Amino acid sequence: MTNEIYRTPQETAKQLRISAKSLANSRSKGKGIDLPFVKLNTGAIRYRQSDIDAYMKAHFIDSKEEESNGGK
Repeated sequence: MTNEIYRTPQETAKQLRISAKSLANSRSKGKGIDLPFVKLNTGAIRYRQSDIDAYMKAHFIDSKEEESNGGK
C-alpha cells in the first residue's frame, strides 16, 4: 500500500498557479478545473497529489507539437 499525499486547497492552487478562490469555485460549481477532492468530516477539503499530477499530465501541451499542428 502506498502512502498517498494530500494537499490543502491553498497548496493545490499554488501548484496549479491559480487562486484558491478559483479552485473553490470550480469545486462548488462543477465548472473549470475538474479535480477530484476529499471532504473530511471536519469540512476540510483535500486533494490527492496523484490526482493533481494526473490533471497536469492530461493538460500538458508540448510546444513543439503545438507548433507542428499550426497551434491547433
